[in-house]
Amino acid sequence: MALTRDAVLAALKEITDPVSGGDIVGSGIVRALTVEDTGTRFVLEIDPAKAEAYKPVRDAAEAAVKALPGATAVSVVMTAHSQKAPPDLKAAAKPKPQGPQRVPGVARILAVASGKGGVGKSTVSANLACALAAEGRRVGLLDADVYGPSQPRMLGVSGRPASPDGKTILPLRNYGVTMMSIGLMTNEGQAVVWRGPMLMGALQQMMNQVQWGALDVLIVDLPPGTGDVQMTLSQKFVVDGAVVVSTPQDVALIDARKGIDMFKQLNVPIIGLIENMSTHICSNCGHEEHIFGHGGVAKEAAALGAPLLAEIPLHLDIRTASDGGAPIVVSKPESAEARVFREVAAKLVEAGAA
Repeated sequence: MALTRDAVLAALKEITDPVSGGDIVGSGIVRALTVEDTGTRFVLEIDPAKAEAYKPVRDAAEAAVKALPGATAVSVVMTAHSQKAPPDLKAAAKPKPQGPQRVPGVARILAVASGKGGVGKSTVSANLACALAAEGRRVGLLDADVYGPSQPRMLGVSGRPASPDGKTILPLRNYGVTMMSIGLMTNEGQAVVWRGPMLMGALQQMMNQVQWGALDVLIVDLPPGTGDVQMTLSQKFVVDGAVVVSTPQDVALIDARKGIDMFKQLNVPIIGLIENMSTHICSNCGHEEHIFGHGGVAKEAAALGAPLLAEIPLHLDIRTASDGGAPIVVSKPESAEARVFREVAAKLVEAGAA
């Protein structure tokens, strides 16, 4: 003979509710009753403050159902009811979108970008970071150029960053600049073969898990172009401004305009433009020659209404200093080439951008 739901309810009506004085079915504490061939299950929903008083009730209810003809397994669970309103599942399914966030301890984030590769963006970033440190600013430099990380070489930094707890990453430091790069996490010569989600995750990890400390400005050396890293940085973090680096030639300016337009769409203000490799002066005869053209970045800055921060010459010392692990601002601080970077740093400090 199969056990029926009515038979179970009839047995439970014989058990007294110690609080109401009536039976446990009539008092409404019997919930979610299921009677199947495999067994009988139900819940006693009680006041949590009276859990001890209901333990004998639970035992009695279980025994009463087990004694019925046809009963197999019996499962009785006591649970506490809540006076709180049930959760709004629709609201839970649609969390409020969060806007860009500040990195704790970092006062400003300054992105250094370029529309195309090979225009000297990383060289500018390294020298600018060292120049700002020489101005007395607390400077961090994040090498976010994941596919071509060059800041470890330029700043003369090597070795893997430590992690005291497996979560926090301790950055390295040289020339007064706190620096982190994906290049420090991979073997030299090893290609970083990552898709977009991995790039975005790496950037957020380096922003949030690196122990930057208290910084006046964090310079982010972005990869060239208008891709995932740029979008993630601008959408997840408050970027206070961007400096766009370009050579004067038309091909570079075409891509630089795209980078500028990207920052406009992402609501990141353009702090200024830098024309790199602006001119070359022969070390033998002193003849000046504009190898890549001249004035293109100045015209673009004027059209944009943004300042032209500097025209940096094409000079062998700038290249050899960076390759040697000591940017020219550090290795030859009194040179004319270093002075250009220091003037840019002074302008950024005066404008409150760094």
